[in-house]
Formats: sequence, structure tokens, C-alpha cells
Amino acid sequence: MTRGTLLFELGTEELPATAQGAMSESLHNHLIAALNSCGLDFEDSRFFATPRRLAVQIDGLLLEAPDVEREVLGPPIAASRDADGNWTPAAEGFARKQGVPLDLLEAVATPKGERLGLKVTEAGVLAREVVPNLVAEAVAAIPVAKYMRWGRKRCEFLRPVQWLVLLLDDTVLPLSLFELEADRTSRGHRFHHPNNVAINHAKDYEKLLFQAKVIADFDTRRNVVANQVETVAEVGTPVIAEDLLDEVTGLVEWPIALAGTFDEAFLQVPQEALISSMKTHQKYFHLVDDSGALLPRFITVANIESKDPAKVIAGNEKVIRPRLSDAAFLFDRDKKTPLVH
Repeated sequence: MTRGTLLFELGTEELPATAQGAMSESLHNHLIAALNSCGLDFEDSRFFATPRRLAVQIDGLLLEAPDVEREVLGPPIAASRDADGNWTPAAEGFARKQGVPLDLLEAVATPKGERLGLKVTEAGVLAREVVPNLVAEAVAAIPVAKYMRWGRKRCEFLRPVQWLVLLLDDTVLPLSLFELEADRTSRGHRFHHPNNVAINHAKDYEKLLFQAKVIADFDTRRNVVANQVETVAEVGTPVIAEDLLDEVTGLVEWPIALAGTFDEAFLQVPQEALISSMKTHQKYFHLVDDSGALLPRFITVANIESKDPAKVIAGNEKVIRPRLSDAAFLFDRDKKTPLVH
């Protein structure tokens, strides 16, 4: 049995960070379920999600499903011949419908008695012929909270779709979606590798994107973010909340963690308010000392490897000040209202 690697990539404008997981998993699950229903089994499957793409790679995919034998049942034996032993119109009609001569029909035992029947061998489907339709159906099933249109087109998706890749090994399969034609051309990081990325073989997808400064696998990228946050924390302990880690991972394709500071005077505000502001508005990881007290430090994760990281840090330190000032103002205002009247 000949097997190959299937790759589908849906390239988009930046997808919401919190939507990528469910969308990529849905695409993957619908596609593998459809392949299984066609008798096209496989050895392994993976799905990928970044701000600009959803993708599925299926390894060891059977290129041709095995033939399927099935029994087709016709009228009861008693109704298949008349009193003289001649075939009845019911039997003749059944044979004609199946496109076979009457002498190929045989008696088949069933729980309700013998019936006229026929064993039919159906040729297994070819992956290259059915995959495009299966992919289109899987894309249509992706959960989308709110559709948007772009340009003058009538196409609708969560974000504008910019490119499609559909490869079976090194062969492009025909697929038309969102008024685009699938090919082998993907795209790298928006800034570090703005040029197209030619995928010569489906199995090279993840490697080629990594060379183009895109970590396509969500879990791999998530681990990179967590490790970098731990590494750049020179003072204190970073608090890595799972929900924040997932969201930050969904915001970047090439994560670069950077450590910054804020004015210690803000520590007069309850740390819960400061942490909420940093986490909710800025997507920053906060740091604590050995006693669990908040430190005037934060870690941000950029989607670019700057030649001057100090400027990126300074920009984030500038942005966080008004956020924390808002928290301090609201806290001071709340203190003016007593709990007991």
C-alpha cells in the first residue's frame, strides 16, 4: 500500500489569539474523520495554528483506499421466479438496476428469509481525487464567531483569507476557496521573512516555516514562550498563568521575551489591581519575590527580533505607565467611599 503526506494550509490576516486553538482543532478533526469515512487511513496527524495560518499535516496517508465488497439485496426469492420457474419482472428489474445478467444473482440468507442478492466490489477512492472536496467541507465546518467580508468579494471568514496550500507529497491538488486557488506557496514571518515560502514537499512544511521565522506548531511555540519568560527573568520569579500563556502564544509567530520595569511608587496600589492591568491590557507576565509580593518588573513577548531591544523595552515601559496610573487613580477614588455608611 502506497502512502504519502498531505498538507493543507489556510493563510489569513491576523486571527484572534483566543480563537486559533478551536479553529485549528476543528479543521483537523473534520478532515481526519472524513478521510477515515472514505477508507483512507493514516499513520499520524498534526495541526498547526499561528496568528496568520491554520494548517493540518497528515503523514502516512493511504493514497488509494482498499476495494470494498458489499452485498446488494433484491426481492425475496419467492417473488423472484414464477410458478414455471421463470424470472419475474421484480428479479429482472433488480438485475437491470445493478447492470448485471440474471445468472449472476444468487440467494442470500437474511433474518427475514432468503432474498435475491449480488456481491458488488467497489473500487477504493483515490486520495488525490477526494481530498479537495474533503478539505473544503472541513473549512466550511470551522467554528466562526463572527464573519467578515473583505474587498468587493462575497467571501466570508473570521479574517480575510490570503493564500491556500494543498499538497499531496510534492503535488499540488486543485482547490478553489475564497476565490483563491491552492498552490505550494506559503508565507513566512510578516517582517523577518516577508517573501513567499515555496513548499516543495508536504513533509518539509514545519522546517521551511521555521527557516522563515515562523514556529508553526502551537505547543512548540508555547513552550518557547514559557522558557524565554523564565530565562529573561533575572530578578524574582515570573508568574506564568496558563490562560495568559495561551493568549500570548496566539499573538506571536516568532516570540522574543523582553524584561522591563515600572515605577516602584505604583506598588502602593494593591498588587491585584496592577497584575490585572498588566495581564488584561498589556499581556505582560508579572514577577514576584520569594514572599509572593509583586516586584516592579514585567516581561513582554514581542513578535519581532529587534536589532535594538532596548527601544522595544523602553516603548513597553512607556505604555505601561498610563495603565498603572489608571489603576492607581481608581484605587484612590475608591478609598474615598467608605465601606460602611
